[in-house]
Amino acid sequence: MDFFRRAKPYKGNPTIMRMQQLAKELEVVIPVSFFEEANNAHYNSVAIIDADGTDLGLYRKSHIPDGQGYQEKFYFNPGDTGFKAFKTKYATIGVGICWDQWFPECARAMALQGAEILFYPTAIGSEPQDGNLDSREHWKRVMQGHAGANLVPLVASNRIGRETVETEHGKSTITFYGNSFIAGPTGEIVKLANDKDEEVLVAEFDLDEIKSTRHGWGIFRDRRPELYKVLLTLDGEK
Repeated sequence: MDFFRRAKPYKGNPTIMRMQQLAKELEVVIPVSFFEEANNAHYNSVAIIDADGTDLGLYRKSHIPDGQGYQEKFYFNPGDTGFKAFKTKYATIGVGICWDQWFPECARAMALQGAEILFYPTAIGSEPQDGNLDSREHWKRVMQGHAGANLVPLVASNRIGRETVETEHGKSTITFYGNSFIAGPTGEIVKLANDKDEEVLVAEFDLDEIKSTRHGWGIFRDRRPELYKVLLTLDGEK
């Protein structure tokens, strides 16, 4: 099957337009994931829709994996938007996509731009090459660390169920392990779904109180950006 036929341009995208209507109707903010076609480029993208239906902008997935069952480099170009924070009706939010969640630089960049809540829409599960490998607890702990390190709540949504697809790379079967969760600003899990059922998770946070706590900790006050140049390298050499 030619999956590239499913890609649609950002502007005039029917999925985004439908979600704009829904966001306005329900007065909720919706990050909308979609397969973006931009001339000859293709991206794993998300559009951020505000509670009045306004499209606040686009983020293109920065980190593109290439492992068995997750051969995304065949389909997607690396995103070129950079990490962003979006000011919505209810909060300033940052949104990464799936593999982005493993990189602390992504979370910190969004927090530095004022993100008060981090979101990570995800599709992760079993590893086709090793049926004994279960990364769900590792996956949760890494993002709990992002929440705690930046003192911001974090929302991670993940698929459930089993899927087998035929791709250009052969047949691939993945059992998605769900475990969607909401973490508080110290990394504690406050809501957790199971690995089999669809579920809506709801949590409330006092963002002003969290902001005061974040400032009191001094982790952003005491940063030393001039010492972090090694992060701009691939091999750790300045």
